[in-house]
Amino acid sequence: MIEQTKKVNFCFVRTLASAAAADVALSVTSAGAQGIGGSSAGTTGATSSTASRAAGSSAAGAMVSSGDRKLMTDLAHGNIAEIEAGKMALEKSQNETVKKFAQQMVDDHTGALTELQTLAQAKGVKLPEDVGATHKTMAAALKSSSGSAFDKQYMNGAGVSDHKQTIELLYKTQKESKDPELKAMAVKLLPTIRGHLKMSQEGLMAVSAKNKRRGLWPT
Repeated sequence: MIEQTKKVNFCFVRTLASAAAADVALSVTSAGAQGIGGSSAGTTGATSSTASRAAGSSAAGAMVSSGDRKLMTDLAHGNIAEIEAGKMALEKSQNETVKKFAQQMVDDHTGALTELQTLAQAKGVKLPEDVGATHKTMAAALKSSSGSAFDKQYMNGAGVSDHKQTIELLYKTQKESKDPELKAMAVKLLPTIRGHLKMSQEGLMAVSAKNKRRGLWPT
């Protein structure tokens, strides 16, 4: 009788142990499934967020008018042209007035271009990365020039002429743009460009006077 009772108790204990092990296995499996599901949900959420940002950028780009795209493109061309011409002047000119002006053009127009690129990116607008057809002709002429002729051409072209055109472009932007942020940027930039024009006019006069005294140009 005692032997049978021991066998019954042993079987009962083993059954309980098996049930407990099954419960543990089920809990682990369930937790793993939840973990996998959570990870999947997280991945799906991240993908959805990226897609939403891309869609938002695309939608913003679609809302920018063709006229504003053209204004932004022209402003980008102008900034890039001033940066490239300024770098060329820093390499080629021996005139301190020219070099000082060129360095400021590189610094100021790099800042203006960065601000424009930030605005364009927020609105889903792709900006050009070159100087544009008009400025390519001037760049080629500058590249083939040297000495006092280069100084005069740079100060007159990239300096006076280009900044007059940029001022006209900024006025046009203020008047015609449908984008309030682009208008605000034009308003903010205009005093700086006016200052550049004044500097270039004064620099051209100084360079011309110096070269006339040296007999390099006719009076």
